[in-house]
Amino acid sequence: MATGPRPVAGLLLAAGGGSRLGGRPKALLPFRGRPLVEHGLRLLRDGGCAEVVVVLGAAADQVLADADLGAARVVRNTEWETGMGSSLRAGLAALPEDASAAVVALVDMPGAGGAAVARLVEEHLVRGAELAAASYDGRRGHPVLFASRWWRDIAAEAQGDAGARGFLAAHAASLRLVECGDVAEAYDVDTPEDLGRLC
Repeated sequence: MATGPRPVAGLLLAAGGGSRLGGRPKALLPFRGRPLVEHGLRLLRDGGCAEVVVVLGAAADQVLADADLGAARVVRNTEWETGMGSSLRAGLAALPEDASAAVVALVDMPGAGGAAVARLVEEHLVRGAELAAASYDGRRGHPVLFASRWWRDIAAEAQGDAGARGFLAAHAASLRLVECGDVAEAYDVDTPEDLGRLC
């Protein structure tokens, strides 16, 4: 009996406390009238991710109370203050076993929409990419796709705020850059001034 391709999962890292935003958790920043975390989940779903895992940390209880996370699988990272690496490890461990790859998105990059995610999913499912990243004018950015066979290696190297940076640098020759500058924006929300871009 023939089977279809294995699904691609989504992983949203949304645990940060927003220290440069006066301690306002990024997941709860307002974006188009709703918490920013909802937008992050939507772009992963719109891009074709079959199941989405969201990692919460700072103000997790408030996020769960204020945001509609739908059917997303929620993971609490109690070590979120140590940096993005701990959230990436927690999220990778929670991904569905039947997924062939995962698209990792950051909650503080609302400019990366579903179209960028869809291009990464297509690069994996159609052209067999095992490592792919959205690029903007040829420069690597987010989101990033990792085939499942790499998850354990990435988790082993994810420390502090570096996330998967070291892994991507070590595997640069295998990383496919997928231009997304025509459908997405590569800005993130780190300072109070950046909040002006959210609308």
